[in-house]
Amino acid sequence: MKDILQELERRRGEARLGGGQRRIDAQHARGKLTARERIELLLDEESFEEFDMFVAHRSTDFGIEADRPYGDGVVTGWGTINGRMVYVFSQDFTVFGGSLSETHAQKICKIMDMAMQNGAPVIGLNDSGGARIQEGVASLAGYADVFQRNIMASGVIPQISVIMGPCAGGAVYSPAMTDFIFMVQDTSYMFVTGPDVVKTVTNEVVTAEQLGGASTHTRKSSVADGAFRDDVEALSEIRRLFDFLPLNNREKAPTRPFFDDPARIEPSLDTLIPDNPNQPYDMKELIAKIADEGDFYEIQKDFAGNIIVGFIRIEGQTVGVVANQPMVLAGCLDIDSSRKAARFVRFCDAFEIPILTLVDVPGFLPGTGQEYGGVIKHGAKLLFAYGEATVPKVTVITRKAYGGAYDVMASKHLRGDFNYAWPTAEIAVMGAKGAVEILYRSELDQPEKIAARTKDYEDRFANPFVAAEKGFIDEVIQPRSTRKRVARAFASLRGKQLANPWKKHDNIPL
Repeated sequence: MKDILQELERRRGEARLGGGQRRIDAQHARGKLTARERIELLLDEESFEEFDMFVAHRSTDFGIEADRPYGDGVVTGWGTINGRMVYVFSQDFTVFGGSLSETHAQKICKIMDMAMQNGAPVIGLNDSGGARIQEGVASLAGYADVFQRNIMASGVIPQISVIMGPCAGGAVYSPAMTDFIFMVQDTSYMFVTGPDVVKTVTNEVVTAEQLGGASTHTRKSSVADGAFRDDVEALSEIRRLFDFLPLNNREKAPTRPFFDDPARIEPSLDTLIPDNPNQPYDMKELIAKIADEGDFYEIQKDFAGNIIVGFIRIEGQTVGVVANQPMVLAGCLDIDSSRKAARFVRFCDAFEIPILTLVDVPGFLPGTGQEYGGVIKHGAKLLFAYGEATVPKVTVITRKAYGGAYDVMASKHLRGDFNYAWPTAEIAVMGAKGAVEILYRSELDQPEKIAARTKDYEDRFANPFVAAEKGFIDEVIQPRSTRKRVARAFASLRGKQLANPWKKHDNIPL
C-alpha cells in the first residue's frame, strides 16, 4: 500500500511540473505565472479540485509519442471564489506551448459540460500557441467542440476569458463568444492571422503587440473588455468582477453587506449640471454617488468613452449601469458606443441584472463616416436590446435627451419601469437653435427675431415638464435625492414579472 501511495505522489509531482523546471523558469522570466499559480491566485485558498491530472495525448505522428506529459497542456477543475462555485481551465504554456490537442480539448469540454449541468460559471485562462500541428484535423475538431459548448452556455452561465499569453488562429473564437474578455499588458495578444502571415499576404509590417496586443483590443477593436498590468492584478480583478455576477441565469446575483444609507442625500448633485448647456461634466461622479460606497466596476473603459457601462451595487444588490458621458463627444451615440452598450444590456438581461440608465444625449453623431459605417443598424442594436429586456429598468435624464437618442436610451416607450428626470432635463426633437432655424427659415436674416424664437423654444422644451405632462416621465426629482429614488425604485421592482412572446430566438440587427 505504501508503495502505491508513493507512486501516486510521484506521478502528481510530475504532473505539477508540467513541461519541467526549465520551462517554468522561462515562463517566470517573461513575467508570467504558471497555469497552476494562476489558479491558486484566482480561487479561494485550498478550494481547487482538479480533474484529469493524468490525462496524456494519444498522438503517434512526427515522433510526438515519445513525449507524453501528464495533463496535456491544460489544468482543469473547480473551486470557489469568495465561497461561490466556479469551474476553471488554465492552459499550460510549458507543455507544447499550451497547444490544443484532442485530449486537451476533451478536458476543457468536460468541465464546461459540468458547469452547465451544475449551474456555475466558467473562467478560462488562455495561454496557448494554438492548434497542435502534429494532430492535424483532430485538434481543429477539438476547437469546434469547445466552440459549440461556448454557444450552448451563452446566456445560461457567465463565461469569462482571461488572455494571459498568446491566443491566435482558431483559438481566438472561443474567448470571442464568452461574456467578458480581459488581457494582460505586454504579455498577451490575440489575432486570427499573425504578423508573418500578414506580411506575406498584404505586405504590412506589424508587430504582434501592434496587431493584437492589449492596447489594440481595448482601444481600437473592442474585442477585450479591459487590460491589466500583470497576471496578479488580472486575477484579483476577475475575483472582484465575479462577485457582481450570478452563478447562472436562474439565480440572482449575490447580495453583499453594505454600509451605505440607501436614502443618502447628496447636495453636491444639485450643482453637477453646469449653467452653460454646452459645458461638459463627468457622469462618473453621478454613478459614484448613486452606488453603495461609491464602488463602480467599469467595463470597456478605454473604448467608446462617450458611453459608460459597468456594475454597481444598490442596497447590496448588483445593478448594471449604462450612462452617456458628456466629457467625450458631448455624450453623442455613435456606432462604437451603440455596440458597446447593446452588448452590455443584453448580458444584464440574460442574467436578470437590473439596469440603471443615466441619460445626457444630444443625439446620434452626424457624418458620412457614421452613415457609411452603418450607424442606422448599429444604433438599432441598442434600441433592440433595451426594447427586448425584461429586467427592471430605471432611467434618469439629467440634461439633454434629444431626437431618436431619447427613445433609444431606455425611454418609457421601450418599457422603462421608472423614468425620472432632473429639473435640468431637456426632452425635445432637437436643440433650440437647430429647431428654430428649421421652423423659421424665412426669418434667418433677422437675428433679433431668431433670438426671440429660440428663447420661446427653450422655455417650451428645455425642461422635463412637457414629457411629464404626457406621462413619459414618471416624476421630476431633485438631483440630491437621486440615490434614494433609484434605490426605492429598484426595491419596488424586485418581484417584476415580464415575458416576451414565444420565439425560437430574435433576429437582432447584427
